Amino acid sequence: MVKEGRIWLGSAADGTQVMLIPGMANRHGLVAGATGTGKTVTLKVLAESFSQLGVPVFMADVKGDVTGLMEAGQDSPKVAERRKQLGLDEAGFRFAGSPVTVWDLFGKTGIPLRTTISDMGPMLLSRILGLNELQSDILSIVFNIADTNRLLLIDTKDLKSMLKYTGDHAKDFEEQYGKISQASIGAIIRAVAALEIAGGDTFFGEPALSVTDWLTRTPDGRGSINLLDSRSLIGNPKLYSTFLLWLVSELLENLPEVGDCELPKMVFFFDEAHLLFADTPKALQDKIEQVVKLIRSKGVGIFFCTQNPRDIPDGVLSQLQTRIEHGLRAYTPADQKGVKAAADSFRVNPAFDTYETILGLGTGEAVVSVPDEDGVPGMAQKVTILPPQCSMSAAPEGDIQRCVTSSLLFSKYAQAVDPESAYEKLTQQSEEEKRQEEEQEAAEKQAKLQKAAEAAQAKALEKQQAAEEKAREKQAAAEEKARQKEQEAAERKRKQAISQVGSTLAGTVGREVGKNLGKNFGSFGKTLGGNVGASIGRGLLNTLLRR
Repeated sequence: MVKEGRIWLGSAADGTQVMLIPGMANRHGLVAGATGTGKTVTLKVLAESFSQLGVPVFMADVKGDVTGLMEAGQDSPKVAERRKQLGLDEAGFRFAGSPVTVWDLFGKTGIPLRTTISDMGPMLLSRILGLNELQSDILSIVFNIADTNRLLLIDTKDLKSMLKYTGDHAKDFEEQYGKISQASIGAIIRAVAALEIAGGDTFFGEPALSVTDWLTRTPDGRGSINLLDSRSLIGNPKLYSTFLLWLVSELLENLPEVGDCELPKMVFFFDEAHLLFADTPKALQDKIEQVVKLIRSKGVGIFFCTQNPRDIPDGVLSQLQTRIEHGLRAYTPADQKGVKAAADSFRVNPAFDTYETILGLGTGEAVVSVPDEDGVPGMAQKVTILPPQCSMSAAPEGDIQRCVTSSLLFSKYAQAVDPESAYEKLTQQSEEEKRQEEEQEAAEKQAKLQKAAEAAQAKALEKQQAAEEKAREKQAAAEEKARQKEQEAAERKRKQAISQVGSTLAGTVGREVGKNLGKNFGSFGKTLGGNVGASIGRGLLNTLLRR
């Protein structure tokens, strides 16, 4: 509730009204306490009060009951008793709802809330994907390659395409970035696929959230309360906490420096804040501390809500000047140590023992310390927290849907768009490379076929020439054989002719010689003459035949 330009948180037993100066909200705050002690009610009181002052608010609704901010509260015996105890009716207390816009990373129960892979960055994305140090380094290289080649990483398919491209061209990048392990690339792709299966891929895309859309007021001057439905999201603690950190980082990057101002530009409430720091690498924890310190100068206040202050690292806890500590329970020595640490973080009030008071706080009671006009922490005070002006319970589902569809931002963010980005460009490049490879393969195949055809033609020509040569040789052999046969026949004929001539000659010569010898030597001479004639005839015949 707002009173005299300040947020009335509650009243002490002596009637002292504990007020939070709005200009001190950017000094950040802590709302802590065990389950059932009234933290959610306190968050509602703070959120609706900032809204009444015209300050935009962001809240993560983990259990679904914060949607009651959009509904006017209803009276009950307990609320009536609290109003009477605190004198609220005299102060003008009235039940009223606040202007609420419901968002949902999965786009089911609220306006779809998106960002791009590039805007998320490799460090936060590594945390969402659960990557080790080596894989995180490779993811940073992939982002750098994408930036160098002006490839936008909008959604998860862009990231997977970029990872595949980097793996396929690892040797091309090895000289500049060192060896890029294919196993690590595969592990990152599997992590992205697991995120898609879990539904986290719907968070990455266009149109991406412009945080300036949250820095708005209604026509009556109230700040808009932006609720993130985190009932499903809380099932993925890393995605939940990393998104919250990204959101604050976006404000830090985009808002101008304003320093201290009468009203903060925006106030964030991070429920289940311990998830921001669970299993957080040192580098990321340092970044969180840096963001918390620096965002104060942008006029943004952050309130962490958790069960125990020890869930918050000391470096961050030291920055939280507004402390609202609901009851803590100490069942173990470790719990007792935690309560003592929480008590010691308050400025001592001699009127009561802070440690014992925290242990004995009832529902709706808290030990509170707020900074004064100079930013000096006030003394601890035991305070009864005001009831909220909104509904204590969750809003009906029908009212939530009407709230979503009636928002001016619904038409801007409801429909996802898919602009040309790394996926399209790399797919086009891959298809072009594939086409060139196919053309080269076709050219090589054609050249190979041409070479084979030429070889076959040469072989056929050679075979033809060999056949022709063989035919010529065969023909020459046949001709030679025929010539030889002719020669042999002629020789035989010649020999026959000579033989006949020889025989005739031999007979003639023998007769003539025998006749002459017979005249001289009688019958002996005839016989001798015949023999001699025959011998002379044979000798003459042989001589002719040798020729």
